[in-house]
Amino acid sequence: MIDKLDAIRGRYEQVELALTNPEVVKDNKQFSKLSKEFRQLEKIVKAYDAYRKLLDTIAFNKEVLESGDEEMRELAKEETESLAEQKEKAEADIRNLLIPKDPQDEKNAILEIRGGTGGDEASLFAGDLLRMYLRFCENKGWKTSIMNENPGAVGGYKEVVVEVTGDDVYGTLKFESGVHRVQRVPATEASGRVHTSAATVAVLPEAEDVDVEIREADIKMDTFRSSGAGGQHVNKTESAVRLTHIPTGVVVECQEGRSQHSNRDIAMRMLRTRIYEAAVRKHEDAIASQRKSLVSTGDRSAKIRTYNYPQGRITDHRIGMTMYNMDAFMNGDIQEMVEALQFAENAEKMKSGDQMVM
Repeated sequence: MIDKLDAIRGRYEQVELALTNPEVVKDNKQFSKLSKEFRQLEKIVKAYDAYRKLLDTIAFNKEVLESGDEEMRELAKEETESLAEQKEKAEADIRNLLIPKDPQDEKNAILEIRGGTGGDEASLFAGDLLRMYLRFCENKGWKTSIMNENPGAVGGYKEVVVEVTGDDVYGTLKFESGVHRVQRVPATEASGRVHTSAATVAVLPEAEDVDVEIREADIKMDTFRSSGAGGQHVNKTESAVRLTHIPTGVVVECQEGRSQHSNRDIAMRMLRTRIYEAAVRKHEDAIASQRKSLVSTGDRSAKIRTYNYPQGRITDHRIGMTMYNMDAFMNGDIQEMVEALQFAENAEKMKSGDQMVM
């Protein structure tokens, strides 16, 4: 195991040196790729350094117990239990860091939110979920950009698509895919009765040019007038774009840009991501047939979470976790839930033998 960690340190030092090479710095794609690898390796190397220091402390403590004076031995005895606990935790942390990562995890993501059952209330809830995720992304230092939106009749969204860019975006948000159910008294309800509505969330790894090759001959483009806000030019020009990928039948629309050209560029990113996602789903299905995970089933029709406003309760049904911080949660404070889902997934992987034994 130490040999494995030493090899990781060696690669870390190679990448660190490469990032100072002017030729690498000039190549944006290579520099970005190596920077991501460096950040991932750095986490393991720092944990390894802390573990080695801890082992040195334990070795010194053992020497004191065997040959130190009585006062020193008493102090060493008191530290023994604490050091053993620290060693156990450090090993668990390193095991967690060494779990093979999904290569998609480091990618940016496309976040799609749609109002489901519940009419206007579902659209309003979709708007609440959008605000929650935007706040969470802001707290993480990620950038967000709305790619397409279809507002609800009384507020919120029938559908909204957001591009999220930053470090480990897909790996962090991917467990949010599924049906989110809300139980509350709708703003549109006069009698004060609690209603149940739903919105669906889909998180897709954003495809890069190298991931998917789309031939121009396979794309049908239609233009139409935008129905959203954006100034007088919106309704006077056919700047909105609809792209259809003929071989797969995938259709995307974009009307957020201020020109047909910018809308086409955005729509192409969405199209590439949708087609890439189909390949990713196929890959995930193959893995799922070998290892069943309650967390990342990939089934978007599955009810994953309930937001019960009268009781101030949020329950994630996959891991049986319940929280009672509704206001903070809906204001983007979802990190604890995200980490619990990641932990559950890692536990599944370790149970299935995807992990080295320390």
